[in-house]
Amino acid sequence: MVDDFGEGLGENLRVLKQRVEAAARRSGRSAGDVRIMGASKRVPVDRLRVAAEFGLGLFGENYVQEALPKIAALPDVEWHLIGGLQTNKARLVVGAFRVIQSVDRWDLAAALDRRAQAQGIRQAVLVEVNLGDEAAKSGARPGEALDLVRRMEDLPGLEVEGLMGMPPFSPDQEASRPYFATLKSLWDQHHNDSWRTLSMGMSGDFEVAIEEGSTLVRIGTALFGARDAGHAG
Repeated sequence: MVDDFGEGLGENLRVLKQRVEAAARRSGRSAGDVRIMGASKRVPVDRLRVAAEFGLGLFGENYVQEALPKIAALPDVEWHLIGGLQTNKARLVVGAFRVIQSVDRWDLAAALDRRAQAQGIRQAVLVEVNLGDEAAKSGARPGEALDLVRRMEDLPGLEVEGLMGMPPFSPDQEASRPYFATLKSLWDQHHNDSWRTLSMGMSGDFEVAIEEGSTLVRIGTALFGARDAGHAG
C-alpha cells in the first residue's frame, strides 16, 4: 500500500519528468539525454526506498557520514557525492560513491587518486566550478577549472567525467542562465569521449540549466518537498 508520501512523490516525479522532457526538447535534445538525480540530503532511507520503487535510480548526498548508511541500505542504486569534501575523508568516499562531483582543488584530487590506486580502482569524478566566484562556496574558479582538469587527467586513479556547478542563488531562474552558459562553454572547450556529465540545475532552475546543456539535474525540494533549514536543491 502506497502512503501519502509515496503518492505525492510519484506525482512529483511524473511532473518532473514532463518538465525535463519539455526543456530537453527546447534545447534540441530528448529526455533521455538528461538524468534526474534525487538530491537526498536529510531524506530518510525509507523514503528513498519508495523513490527507488518509482524508478528513481540516482541519488546525490552532501554529507559523507549521512550517506554511508544509506548506501549500505540501498546498494542497487547509483550514488554520487555532491557536497564539499575534506581531504582526510578520501578513504571513506573512494569506491563508496560511483561519482564524486565536488572535486575542486589539487590536494583533494591527489588524495583521492592515492586512495583509488591503493584500492586498485579508478574513481569517477567531476570538477566543481564556483560559477559566481563566491567566497562561501567551494569550487575551482572558472578561469582555473580546465587547468585542474588537465592535471587530474594524468592521475591514474581518477577518471574525470565532466563538470559540476551551481550559480549564485536567485528567485529568478533566468538569472542563472549566464552562469550555466559559462559552465557549458568550459565543457565545450574540453569535452571528449570520456566526458558524460555536465551537472547543473536544481529545483528552482533546472529547466534553464537543461536549455543551456545540462546532462544531469540535482532535484531535492521538487521531488521530496521542503526539508530542514539549510537544504539546497
